Amino acid sequence: MVDAPAGLAGRVRPLLSRLPDLRGSARALRSPREPGRGAEDARPLAPAALALDPIEKKPFFHVLPGASALSLGTAGCNFHCRWCQNWEISQSRPEEVPASTLTPEAVASLAARKGAPVVACTYNEPTVFAEYALDVAVASRKEGLRTVVVSNGAIREEPLRDLCAVLAAYKVDLKCFSERTYREQCSGDLKAVLDTLRRLAKTKVWTEIVVLLVPGLNDSEAEVTALARFVRNEVGPETPVHFTRFHPTYRLTNLPPTPVATLERARAIALAEGLAFAYVGNVPGHPGESTYCPGCKARLIRRVGMATVENRLAKGACPDCGRAIPGVWS
Repeated sequence: MVDAPAGLAGRVRPLLSRLPDLRGSARALRSPREPGRGAEDARPLAPAALALDPIEKKPFFHVLPGASALSLGTAGCNFHCRWCQNWEISQSRPEEVPASTLTPEAVASLAARKGAPVVACTYNEPTVFAEYALDVAVASRKEGLRTVVVSNGAIREEPLRDLCAVLAAYKVDLKCFSERTYREQCSGDLKAVLDTLRRLAKTKVWTEIVVLLVPGLNDSEAEVTALARFVRNEVGPETPVHFTRFHPTYRLTNLPPTPVATLERARAIALAEGLAFAYVGNVPGHPGESTYCPGCKARLIRRVGMATVENRLAKGACPDCGRAIPGVWS
């Protein structure tokens, strides 16, 4: 799965157009400014994308299977990934994309009215609207809702700590396991992301990891093995890892889609290295989309694409052998 809005000219824009005009009532949040840009160049942040998605689209596989998530994103990112699926908003400045101001309380209220038990900060990087995300999480908690974040993991310790106090789950896109690839392909920093994963491991916030496997860039057996060992040893062996399929896009259109066999090999490596929950993503109907009991190997949650079609969990445990399955199930 790729957590992308369904086209800014599709169902996202009409949903925004139906929102009340609340400009002036939301906190004026600002994107990090480029050197030399004055305060007059920064505009208040507001959702540029808003949609009701299945939680599996984020993807979260161990968070309220089958639930809907009111998903929102603004504009901007602290990375510049050449394969970004959401580049129309993530690689834009706030003043460059249409948006509708929406208070955190209005976000929570809208989610409740839509019957969505989850609010997801996603599509672009939530770190650039961390204060807004924090306020949304606080407001959502008051409505009895959970808030999750879909992030590249490049966030400083203090704002991460503040967010973790009110979040239910945090998904990190681990782009690769090479500092050079991070720098050349994403303008990012591997160490910063690994530090975030280490910090998340010390919190009570449920964490999942996505690795988009790009042919020739991050899909070698050695790199996948090193990544799996890091997760096992420093994040936790029961942390779900999703190996997802790349499709040519944005500035990386010269490479083919990831072969399914490459995803299957990565999943097999992760399982062999001791990870309990390794998944194949962006291959609808593949057996690797489903959740299996690490104890008796029974299939517990069957998924097809972004849909959960069967959930056999009994109070967070395997109904066959009783083995506890970690996650946010209720």
